[in-house]
Amino acid sequence: METPVRHKESAVSPKVHVRPRPAGEEVAIGLSAAVLAMQGDEPMVAVLPMPGSSHASDAILPSGRFSPREHTSLEKGLRSLALREAGLKLGFAQQLYTFGERAAPHSGIGAPVFVSVCYLALLGPEHCQSRSGPSWRSWYDFLPWEDWRRGRPSCLANRIEPRLKAWAEQDPGPSPIDGALDRSQRLRVAFGCDGGAWDEEKVLERYELMCEAGLVGDLADAAGESDFASMRTPKLRHPLQGDQTRVLASAIGEMRRALKFRPVIFEMMAEVFTLFELQKTVEAILGPHLHKQNFRRLVESGGLVEPTGDYRFRTGGRPAQLYRFRRDVVMERLAPGVRVKGGRA
Repeated sequence: METPVRHKESAVSPKVHVRPRPAGEEVAIGLSAAVLAMQGDEPMVAVLPMPGSSHASDAILPSGRFSPREHTSLEKGLRSLALREAGLKLGFAQQLYTFGERAAPHSGIGAPVFVSVCYLALLGPEHCQSRSGPSWRSWYDFLPWEDWRRGRPSCLANRIEPRLKAWAEQDPGPSPIDGALDRSQRLRVAFGCDGGAWDEEKVLERYELMCEAGLVGDLADAAGESDFASMRTPKLRHPLQGDQTRVLASAIGEMRRALKFRPVIFEMMAEVFTLFELQKTVEAILGPHLHKQNFRRLVESGGLVEPTGDYRFRTGGRPAQLYRFRRDVVMERLAPGVRVKGGRA
């Protein structure tokens, strides 16, 4: 005769009472992409009009809501949304990071909390010539302090750094994290203040520090005519997914990092190009002027390009040899990027 099975409550693991989720507490997944391309010597980002904005220069990035029924993966969802919303067929796409944003109060009761998954996408220069689809804007329109092509930006010395230093001198209150940097130390790391070096990859850190200080972003808008009145740069802000300028900042920082170790720069180049055109593209992305002969040696010695045998003839100048990306380099080297040295005082 079988012994009856008795069901007993565990003395180790007591019952867990699950509280019902409050009505209207919905979490939605949003997708957004900083789609970057080159137009001549200018680095561009694809944007769409911002609904309801009183400023014509404000915009949003190609974005939308992830639908599990329609999209089999996040990346496929992003590609579908970019094609539907902006007419862009994406090639290279890389997930950047995820952040949460509660919908604005005016969105109404039951508006979801958005978990936004952000991507960097790269396209060739021919996409900027299309008359249909999104508008293309210089990414330095939104982040002018990142443009070092003509030396240190005047807005840094004249407006940003004095206000940041004044903000740092205010009492920041006790740090919630032991060992955390104080405001002055954070300025030195992010902006190279007081003898530090400018790290071109810390684009997001700089933007978020300026938001915290009330120079840009939502705090600046709320402050009105405060001591740290906002810099009126064009905004990237989605009505549900929130501040998208930080998505662009994250994308630029990742692009600046990645081109030194991966051949992503060639995703933004035409099929054939001159070394001068490649140099101007790298300069546009990183900021500093590069020595022509040093750059040529860097690219050729790294095996990144190969000559096509053709030349581009220009009026009044010597013919320029044309090159293409040498794809075999990805099989030959672990980190085949344009290894320019970063950091400026």
